Amino acid sequence: MAITEKKILTRLYIISGCLFLFAIAVAVKLVMIQMVQGDRYKEMAMQRTEKLFTIAPNRGNLYSDDGSLLATSVSKYTIRFDAVTVKAKDFEENIGPLSKALAGLLGKSAAHYEDVLRKARVNKNRYALISRNLDYSEYTAIKEFPLFRKGPNRGGIIVEQKTVREHPLGKIAERSIGYERFDENGYATRVGLEGAFGIYLRGVEGKRLKQKIAKGQWKPLGLDNIIEPQDGYDVASTIDINIQDIAHHGLLTQLEKYKADHGCVIVMETQTGEIKAISNLGRTQEGKYYERLNYAIGESHEPGSTFKLMSLVAALEDKKIDTSTIVDTEKGRWRIYDRWVRDSKRGGYGKISMAKAFEVSSNTAFAKMIHNSYKEKPSVYVDRLMSMGLHQELGMPIKGEGVPVIRYPGDKGWSGISLAWMSHGYEVSLTPLQTLAFYNAIANDGELVKPRLIKEVREWNKTIYKFDKEVLNESICSKETAVQVQDLLKNVVEKKHGTGHGLYSSSFSMAGKTGTAQKNYVSKDPDKLKYISTFAGYFPADNPKYSCIVVIHEPDKSVGYYGADVSGPVFKSIARKIYANNPLIDEIESLEPLNAALDQNFEAYYTQSQKKQERVPNVKGMSGMDAISILENLGLQVIVKGNGKVKKQSVAKGAPIKKGTKIILELS
Repeated sequence: MAITEKKILTRLYIISGCLFLFAIAVAVKLVMIQMVQGDRYKEMAMQRTEKLFTIAPNRGNLYSDDGSLLATSVSKYTIRFDAVTVKAKDFEENIGPLSKALAGLLGKSAAHYEDVLRKARVNKNRYALISRNLDYSEYTAIKEFPLFRKGPNRGGIIVEQKTVREHPLGKIAERSIGYERFDENGYATRVGLEGAFGIYLRGVEGKRLKQKIAKGQWKPLGLDNIIEPQDGYDVASTIDINIQDIAHHGLLTQLEKYKADHGCVIVMETQTGEIKAISNLGRTQEGKYYERLNYAIGESHEPGSTFKLMSLVAALEDKKIDTSTIVDTEKGRWRIYDRWVRDSKRGGYGKISMAKAFEVSSNTAFAKMIHNSYKEKPSVYVDRLMSMGLHQELGMPIKGEGVPVIRYPGDKGWSGISLAWMSHGYEVSLTPLQTLAFYNAIANDGELVKPRLIKEVREWNKTIYKFDKEVLNESICSKETAVQVQDLLKNVVEKKHGTGHGLYSSSFSMAGKTGTAQKNYVSKDPDKLKYISTFAGYFPADNPKYSCIVVIHEPDKSVGYYGADVSGPVFKSIARKIYANNPLIDEIESLEPLNAALDQNFEAYYTQSQKKQERVPNVKGMSGMDAISILENLGLQVIVKGNGKVKKQSVAKGAPIKKGTKIILELS
């Protein structure tokens, strides 16, 4: 018996010892968890109940050059109700006045809001929706309503804020203004000005603590943020909203008239490179137009005859020709190997100078001239084009600039006909903005200026960064060459044989070049053949202030497709309206020497006017305007017949002056 009890006690001691050791192990493990991994587990627990959420800052405003808003951030508020945190007494005392106040602000009946609040109370809803998309004034009003003024803990009010980007101009320049968006993985999509200058506009994010409640919803804790967001800087762009409006509607009208697929317009200030307007419109299946893509900056295509300016400048700089060089247009058809170059005019232009070949846009003349001048060493021609920067991107801050294509001998696609085809804008590729930059350089006597979309970055009224004119190439050609081609660009519009003469106006001057490029010309199906219609140039012709390019893709061939007919009128409309709205002459030079007769008349008038007159003076020989002034100041009633100088006065010189006496002046 004693032995059995002893065995039992031994087993109990062993079991107790094991339990003790297990307790010690558990205690050690808890201490280790607390010391080593405690913070991690606490964080995991907190994440299940409380979490820091990011607060997007207000983006800075985007302005036009005159301070008008192009894009702005507007705060919108959502109001919700936590029915659990409110005491029964506070709820019953305030539900009536709160419902009436909500009805007065939000428009629905007081009974509706009382029903919403009571249902939330019965269902113990901690996140009941009251209203969405309130503006700031509505938010500030609602948080002072009965019950809600007690705050989130006693009053149950929950406020959520979001920022919405608005464009005061609506659809005008929508693509150019653009956007900056981030997906759930943090990858950004950047379009237009918003995307290009997001580094200044976006600001710094803030943080706010929220608590997890029922059904996976998160309720903000308190009304204050943990970290306040920092608003972005404001950006002043170069866009002129008046010119933008003119360009947009001018392009839209022509696209609709010609049922074209898409098109773009750029207007740039010649000397500074500031882009004053940029419009891109594409056609929907319903035949409507909207800012679909940024064709002006992103679409590189064969420019057609607008490239003849580049070819002409190259040949003049290399001394291959001068503007008086005679070329035979071969009755409008010239064969090179197994291909034909054709002029738009049947029968061609006969033997003409290169100046006239440019003005009438002869393909055969340019193909023969460039091919014959450079066929022994074609690299010289391409090197000249590259020296003018035509193979390089402009380096625009807006994403997606199209890549220019200038093939070099030996490159894939180069052949024996390449020189002839490149001469008039095929086998090369440029964006509209790259083409415009070259034309702008010619208007600037050879100085290539980088197109610019931004003027400055501001914080309130303080300038943070200022952006000035940037010169890419001080001289793409000699001033002599620039002046020569300036005259030819002017003649394209002013001379009757010029392809742009239909745009001529005696009231304002323009210079430019038409371009009509074929698309899908490789296809043998004539129905697939499309056109690109272009007009590029600047105005006024003699003292350029603005350069402009209009490109319209795939106009309805049955309506028309030549650059002069399709794109030219948009250019003229823009130029005419800018002239009307923006006087381009800033000052009038003084006339030297002054007219001696005017001097004498003024001296006579001044002498008479300074005398204290008691009798009628002799005003014969004076200008009518001066005589009237003198006599009326003496109290006489003057009646004038005719124009010019005073030939006869009805009251004789020396007669006493009586106020109100009539005196008739006969002028001639």
